Amino acid sequence: MSPVQKDIDRPLGQNAPGPRRGTRGYSLRTGTLLTALAAVAIVAASSAIAFREKPFRNPAPITVSKPEMAMPVEQAALEERPKVESPSIIHVSPPSGSAGNVVVIHDPSGIGQDLRVAHLPDRDLIEQSEAGPLPARAADGRRPFDVYARPWSGARGARVAIVIGGLGLSQTGTQQAIAKLPPEVTLAFAPHGNSIGRWMQEGRRQGHEIVMQVPLEPFDYPNVNPGRNTLTVSGSAAENLKNLHWVLSRTTNYTGVMNYMGARFAADPAAMGPFMAELGKRGLLYLDDGSSARSLAPELALKDGVPFASGDAIIDQAGDRDTILKKLDQLESIARAKGFAIGTGSAFDVTVDAVAQWVAEARQRGIEIVPVSALANDPEKG
Repeated sequence: MSPVQKDIDRPLGQNAPGPRRGTRGYSLRTGTLLTALAAVAIVAASSAIAFREKPFRNPAPITVSKPEMAMPVEQAALEERPKVESPSIIHVSPPSGSAGNVVVIHDPSGIGQDLRVAHLPDRDLIEQSEAGPLPARAADGRRPFDVYARPWSGARGARVAIVIGGLGLSQTGTQQAIAKLPPEVTLAFAPHGNSIGRWMQEGRRQGHEIVMQVPLEPFDYPNVNPGRNTLTVSGSAAENLKNLHWVLSRTTNYTGVMNYMGARFAADPAAMGPFMAELGKRGLLYLDDGSSARSLAPELALKDGVPFASGDAIIDQAGDRDTILKKLDQLESIARAKGFAIGTGSAFDVTVDAVAQWVAEARQRGIEIVPVSALANDPEKG
């Protein structure tokens, strides 16, 4: 601190010499001089303060770092959530090119695709063919049935799966079904629909599990005709597989297939055998809508290692709302009796609205709505 500043801090005249006894005139003159010096010192100190850097007049600019733009809540939540790995088997011998003899272990219970990327196909599960991309088992054994399955609670309470088919045929109807149906409801796409790839991605983004409908020959074919590329009893195994591959190539990210019609085809072992073997080879689910008691699907699925599920009721054969709701109530009764039930229907406006209403009510009664893969009998898991 400068001497001038020290003088300011002291009481005025603190260092002044005391007056001499008997010299009053001298004392007065000295006091006057000291008073003048003190005044000069005050002025000088004030000037020094005024003309040094002027932190009080013009403070140095304060640099404030610009805050980062906040991420949307959804994006921030996704980045904070732990990454979920797709299920895979144990590699006792690591793949060629990997560093060291490391045993790679992943949790085999982690079934289901991470919903953040559910609309993106897993390249390891795609086989390129003349027909287009086909679903296939990955080199490490993963199946589309496992990877593209919608996760569920795993609880043992009463469970109901609902599969709504015919998506892709009507653009407006498909959009409404994806928007209105709860994400636990499984969507089935008709191969003859339009923009299936786009609708598949939208459905998966909304959390739905997906299956593809395969046109199979019904009785009284071709008077009753499921459409082009129908698999028929009279067709050779090669012809039927070619038509199957066309259906399978229409999009990706589905867990399996379900029949569209097909009562005659499903009852013929020569026709049904190669079809089911192909599904087992590719790791796909087969869902039988349960409309034909003569279907050979359960036996062949077990033989060929195909995850299999069978419907308990078609909910909208009668197209009025009250009947649909009664059919859904029947599913609930079946689920309470045996633990689970599967219902199938079509993407009619009345069906979609009734299912959306019923699901909301059934949840409150303790019914869990699950994807169809959750109720499949999987021979590979015993």
